[in-house]
Amino acid sequence: MIQLVIDPTQSTHLTEAINKRLIKAAEAAINHLQDAEKLELTLALSSNERVQEMNLAYLGVDSPTDVLSFPAGDTNPESGNTYLGDVIIAVPQAITQATAAGHPLEDELALLTVHAVLHLLGFDHADEAEKARMWAAQHHILSTLGIPAPPV
Repeated sequence: MIQLVIDPTQSTHLTEAINKRLIKAAEAAINHLQDAEKLELTLALSSNERVQEMNLAYLGVDSPTDVLSFPAGDTNPESGNTYLGDVIIAVPQAITQATAAGHPLEDELALLTVHAVLHLLGFDHADEAEKARMWAAQHHILSTLGIPAPPV
């Protein structure tokens, strides 16, 4: 189950179609490696300021960013499913990036969702080999959603 949490200050940028697409993007990323039915996560759409606050509080980095992921791996006692963790996206930053890249906001948000969920699943891009593996997975997942992958 994927729980979508939307900061009320960001709701004017989002439509029901975008929200559904983000859940599909998260499910597609999970299904790339595991059964989405057995995993849970929270996808939060927030402000730039809130994401920067979290970046500082949890990662010690006092700068804005587009997306954060916080892995958990706990078992939900009610469902017995594994709680993967939390994904927090800065919607205004996603808008800026979508505009700069010349693609729709929903594609940028889907890209950020897939990227962050892959992090929750253990992917990283700290070195070239890890980056190549993660970008290949990201490209594959986005293509299954009909979204052009960004250049590497």
